[in-house]
Amino acid sequence: MPVVVIDDLATAVPVARALVAGGLPAIELTLRTPVALDALRAIAAEVPEIALGAGTITTPAQAEAAVAAGARFLVSPGFTPDLLTAMLGTGVPFLPGTSTVSEVLAVLEAGLTEMKFFPAEAAGGAPYLKSVAGPLPQARFCPTGGITLASAPGYLALPNVGCVGGSWLTPADAVAAGDWERISKLAAEAAALR
Repeated sequence: MPVVVIDDLATAVPVARALVAGGLPAIELTLRTPVALDALRAIAAEVPEIALGAGTITTPAQAEAAVAAGARFLVSPGFTPDLLTAMLGTGVPFLPGTSTVSEVLAVLEAGLTEMKFFPAEAAGGAPYLKSVAGPLPQARFCPTGGITLASAPGYLALPNVGCVGGSWLTPADAVAAGDWERISKLAAEAAALR
């Protein structure tokens, strides 16, 4: 899953098209910049074939605004009871962020089995998720945070990992330079990991 930061609205649609061309028809566009909601709207309108998600959802208002802008799924770096309720209320799929066993248990108690593991590398990486699989085999994760093309296969080999996310697919320098060919090539390399 490409984790994308858009600083310049003009790059949003070309980034999305480059990812689709490379074989990754999904995007987690982070709400870290002032143009993020406009970028969601532009991608939703111009690249309808991409599975458009909004990441870095940290408040209930952001969850609502992201869905209104066209997000078809949501991803949060963590969760609170209010944020979890708000994401449930949007009616779209979402991945609440977890990084501890207690957080995983809280998400499971809420009736959810799919979640984000963040920050993956800093929080113990693939060995941590392998350990969690024993007592909590029903939990499935999308790890993000520090993952690279080289480390992704170690995560994807785990039975409790459905996908991985990473910003390596859309490096800031490639986005700023408009190097869509490079982004498509990185997407193709990642798609080949399946």
